[in-house]
Amino acid sequence: MSGDEAKGKRVQLPLSDETVAGLRAGDHVRLTGVIYAARDAAHRRMVEALENGEPLPFDIRGQVIYYVGPTPARPGRVIGAAGPTTAMRLNPYTPILMKHGLKATIGKGGRDRAVRDALKQYGGVYFIAVGGLGALLSRRIRKAEVVAYDDLGTEAVRRLDVEDFPVIVADDMYGNDLLEQGKARYQRRDLLGSYEPVEQKAESSDGGGV
Repeated sequence: MSGDEAKGKRVQLPLSDETVAGLRAGDHVRLTGVIYAARDAAHRRMVEALENGEPLPFDIRGQVIYYVGPTPARPGRVIGAAGPTTAMRLNPYTPILMKHGLKATIGKGGRDRAVRDALKQYGGVYFIAVGGLGALLSRRIRKAEVVAYDDLGTEAVRRLDVEDFPVIVADDMYGNDLLEQGKARYQRRDLLGSYEPVEQKAESSDGGGV
């Protein structure tokens, strides 16, 4: 991978249909603009609002939701550690939000079939951020403010202004899944061909006897 590839594609937010169509699983991307932070409790409220015919707390069309519950900010910082949380917990809420215009989510780990089908149906993408790097990722957040559900504390909906926020495309709108592709690669025998099975090693070492 060249240095430019490692830095990734620069993408300005909100996402357009054209931009989403140009992203492929495995692409390294740097996001600049506004993303929204929301976790489980906030998602339950947003979906309940839609089911009751009520408006969402922000215009979700073309937006990106980051699955994160940031820690309190230290003096001089705009936000605390802001690492991704496990995306599978949000699977039940993602398709309905995409139906109303959500274009992308950021989390860690894989998504289920319903989410991948929604990405294809509505033209969206799922990004993964590297877990365990919450402090480093927070340095890409220039501004943070609560915009809804303040009573939820760390799970309130926050508007985050980010610059060159690093993510990787895990699932694209064409059905490509980076994590599943990775599993398939490591199951191929040609990648294991240079390694001797553990059982054979044990037999070889026992061959000399006592």
